[in-house]
Formats: sequence, C-alpha cells, structure tokens
Amino acid sequence: MSQAYIEYNFTISPLQPASEILIAQLGAINFESFVETETGVKAYVQKEELNKEAVKHIQILTSEEFEINFIIKEIPQVNWNSEWEKNFQPIEVTKECALRAPFHKPFNVKYEIIIEPKMSFGTGHHETTFMMLQLILENDFEGKTVMDMGCGTAVLAILAEMKGASELDAVDVDEWCFENSIENVERNNCHKISVFQGDASFLGMKKYDRFIANINRNILLQDMEVYSNSIEKGGSLYLSGFYTQDLPLITKTCNKYGLTFVENKERNNWVAAKFCK
Repeated sequence: MSQAYIEYNFTISPLQPASEILIAQLGAINFESFVETETGVKAYVQKEELNKEAVKHIQILTSEEFEINFIIKEIPQVNWNSEWEKNFQPIEVTKECALRAPFHKPFNVKYEIIIEPKMSFGTGHHETTFMMLQLILENDFEGKTVMDMGCGTAVLAILAEMKGASELDAVDVDEWCFENSIENVERNNCHKISVFQGDASFLGMKKYDRFIANINRNILLQDMEVYSNSIEKGGSLYLSGFYTQDLPLITKTCNKYGLTFVENKERNNWVAAKFCK
C-alpha cells in the first residue's frame, strides 16, 4: 500500500546520547522509522499521523545539552515494501550463520535466520546486532534459559534457540517490535520463545542463565540492577548499544551489581560485552 510520508531531517550536536533519546521520543508520537546519519537522524511519519505540536514539545528538542535543528519535507508516495526489498541486503555473520529476508535466496548454512524487520531494529546490519550475534555464536546456550530484553525483531532470541536454548523470553516496549517479533519467531519455526510487550518492569522473580540486552547506554545503566537480579548465579549477561568510551562506566555499574567483565568486541566504535555473575 502506498502512503505519503513526512521526513524530519535532524542535525544533532553532540550526536549521542541525543540521537537515541530523540528516536525513542519520536517513536512515542507515531514516527515509524529512523535512519541514523553522520550528522543526526532522519525520521519518518505518515502524513496523516503527523502532529506538529507534539513534535515541538519533544523534551530533547528543548534540552540545553544539545543543539538540534531540523528541516521537513514530504516524501512522494511510494510502495515502501518494494523500496525496502530493493535496499535490504542479506548478511553473512560467519560461515555458519547468515541473515536474510524471505525474498532472498537461501544460504543453506547451519544457522540461517529469516527476518522481515519492517520498522523494527535488529536486521544484523547495525554493528551492535552483528556483534551480539557473534557473541551468541561463540558461547554456550545449550539447555539454557534466556531473556532477550529490547528484542526488536527477536533475531538474537531466534539464534539463541537455534544454539540449543531450552526456554526463552523476548520483550520489547514497542508494539510494532512486539508484533514483528512474533512473526519472525513463527517464520523461523521457533517453539521455545515467548514474546511479551513491556520493559524491565516485566522482570520479576524469574531468573535466566543468559540475559541479552541490546538497547542503549542510558537504559542499560538505569536497569542494570534489575537485570542482575534476573540472572542465575554463574549466568552471563550480554550487552550492547553503547560506544567504546562508555565501556568503563558500563563495567563499573555491572561490578556494582555483582557482574564481572569477561570480554568485549568493538566495531566502528560500538561495543558488545559479556559479563558473568
């Protein structure tokens, strides 16, 4: 179905964490998709869903910590599914693991994940998702219970089940991600993943052997205590969504809640790290 969209092209200085905060706040007022650029973010909303007054009252736009400017233009009506299919490329994580969309040719590898992300984060293209996939591939998930917090497309939970996890919960606060995760779980014939809509408040008394969280620095720091309380003794925490310069602060916060640094990966200044309890 063709729809008219409005593009907001934001220029942001400094970029982080303002870009991540802005994306989250725009997502709350019907913006559907985002493209991070070298200077900021391009954000898209259906023309009929645009509320210019709500945009003016976005908290981050009035923050004195950041300089944020934007220009607006209308995008001609296009078939967005067709455009997405033309631009989305399959990804080979390792010789054993590849991600593709349903319309791509099969890779015929041991771990072949079929993802139709639509507007959800988690195609494997972003450095954080790519590195988290690597960490899952390199570590033991056989017979383990798993939490995928901020699951996006549920790609990480799907790989964890393929790696032998026994029971998995995938949680995302965004309704689109929640619905998309259910579709992707079914598409990959996964039967051990339960998908829920929510945030860290979803976590209760249940504990997991493996806890995955690819979100952003501020959320990780805010919810670290809750994450730690949800990990079995001897269990592992896998984190990403932050930059190289943030690793000392992330590590310090993990240490505060009984989590010990094990290793990390870096890719274009992004970091994925493993901690043990």
